[in-house]
Amino acid sequence: MGYDLVIFDNDGVLVDSEPLANSILAGYLTELGHPTSYEESLHDYMGGAVHRVHDLVLERTGQRLPDDFDETLHARTFAAFERDLRPVPGVEEVLNGLVEQGVGYCVASSGSHDRIRVGHRVTGLDEWFEDEWLFSSQDVGQGKPAPDLFLHAARAMGVEPARCAVVEDSPLGVRAALAAGMDVYGFTGMMPADRLAGATGYFGDMKQLPGLLQLPV
Repeated sequence: MGYDLVIFDNDGVLVDSEPLANSILAGYLTELGHPTSYEESLHDYMGGAVHRVHDLVLERTGQRLPDDFDETLHARTFAAFERDLRPVPGVEEVLNGLVEQGVGYCVASSGSHDRIRVGHRVTGLDEWFEDEWLFSSQDVGQGKPAPDLFLHAARAMGVEPARCAVVEDSPLGVRAALAAGMDVYGFTGMMPADRLAGATGYFGDMKQLPGLLQLPV
């Protein structure tokens, strides 16, 4: 049997934003006196909400980030999105297949609603998503790896967790989906499978996803 709802992470799954966003984050942290490489940014922050950056920097250094950190980071990130953001190759074909099969889908992202909408507008993915199908960590008390966001999305879409499949590309997201009692498929475009331990299945090309979701190819 297939699924009644497919819940997509956004960054790195729908829009190819992780290289842009993590380059900017690493550069900004380094600029502020917290040397961070691109690889360290991916390892520590990929898949998490921005409060995770504040928490880890405070934990490691005892220093708080500037009050305008979020505003500056978002402005730099959104500017890069406007210039360079693209959809993940093949994702529109996956969404079209879900529509043709009558399978519901939505987004559950650690990013803000503004970040989701900017990315979708720039890449043209906004035509695939109604506003009420977009869920952000802003909507819940705890972001990934807590299950709250995925459970909130399932409730709002009227589907039991056991009938949901999550598509994720980060360790935090995989942990959150498993904690929610959902199957989760790990996209290895940016992260090796061994960092996505526990996933129901793995794929490195969007062309493989319909088969994992048991949709006609």
